[in-house]
Amino acid sequence: MELALVGVGETGSRIVDRILAVEAETERTFSHGNALVCEISQTVPDDLEMVADAQRFLIGDTHQAVDEQGVDDPDLAVDVTRNDLPEIRRAFDSLPIHDCDGILVVAGLGSATGSGAGSVLIEELQATYDEPVYALGVLPAESEGGQAAVNAGRALRSIVPAADSMLTFDRETWQPRLDDAGHDEATQALAARVVTLFAAGELDSSTVAENAVDSSDMIRTLAPGGLSSIGHAATELESTPSGVLARLLSWLGVRDETEPQTTDAAKVKSLVRRAANSRLTLPCDIASAERALVVLSGPPQELSRRGFESARQWLEQETDTVEILAGDDPRTDSETLEAVVLFSNVTDVPRIDALQQQAVDYQADQSDERSEEAVPPENPD
Repeated sequence: MELALVGVGETGSRIVDRILAVEAETERTFSHGNALVCEISQTVPDDLEMVADAQRFLIGDTHQAVDEQGVDDPDLAVDVTRNDLPEIRRAFDSLPIHDCDGILVVAGLGSATGSGAGSVLIEELQATYDEPVYALGVLPAESEGGQAAVNAGRALRSIVPAADSMLTFDRETWQPRLDDAGHDEATQALAARVVTLFAAGELDSSTVAENAVDSSDMIRTLAPGGLSSIGHAATELESTPSGVLARLLSWLGVRDETEPQTTDAAKVKSLVRRAANSRLTLPCDIASAERALVVLSGPPQELSRRGFESARQWLEQETDTVEILAGDDPRTDSETLEAVVLFSNVTDVPRIDALQQQAVDYQADQSDERSEEAVPPENPD
């Protein structure tokens, strides 16, 4: 599925940058480099590695209420974004959106820019283009404080109805930790899952899939809207004799004693179950999903149809829906077998309830503080 990427704010910009990096590292692509990042401040983050200068644009840089630190008020972010819509439209003109299957807007929901500007940009894209507009929203961790929870609650109320679906990533579950290269491992994991999912079906001409995933499968799965979550699992494949040696051993009836005894079908079913029961991008009860999509990637000979059907039947039982799509993503030179599962319109999400409660408690505390400040001191006699 081909998607144009739009990163909003610091978090959104960095995730778009990581997605482009994973595409380059894995030689899988769904964006084909079609990306823009937007920030409300005097400067876009300068540590982006893959986003070219021409793909970065600022809004609000001449607005009197915006300083070098950006904005901390979602209402101000909304006003600034609406005021700069002519410039934003010109920036969007640089993306070949009409040649894509859709648009993916990436934003951190706990920030004023992500929650405020993100909602305006999605509304503008929906009004301008016929292609579906999806969101990738990052929920703040509890430690980011009550204001971040309030911003996220506001973003959920505005972005979820406006977007065709919102893939969701929970920072509370995926706490940031730097790897040896100085990259956030949580952001890297998210980018890898997004690329594995959306790059499925983007095959070279030499590869033929028995049951290839295409954009219509993705669009159908995401059609109910709401919140979506991604699960992923992978297993390294053991090297086996190939070519002339493999045929010779077969003719002689010689079995490699190191070959695993698990059948290909059982291996595929187990991998899909692991993906569904893994640490999801948004922890949820998968039984509350309205639809699901399973993508299996790896060498063609490892993509067992019997295993796929068995896994699909298991998923139908677990999610209590027959709206389960499945497809192959053959990768001839891959040394791993991967399963990615997309759950759409999940409704049983305890983390959302906790986030909303944190926002309510914070606003109540703020109200109490303002009331105390408004009480005049007693006049001693």
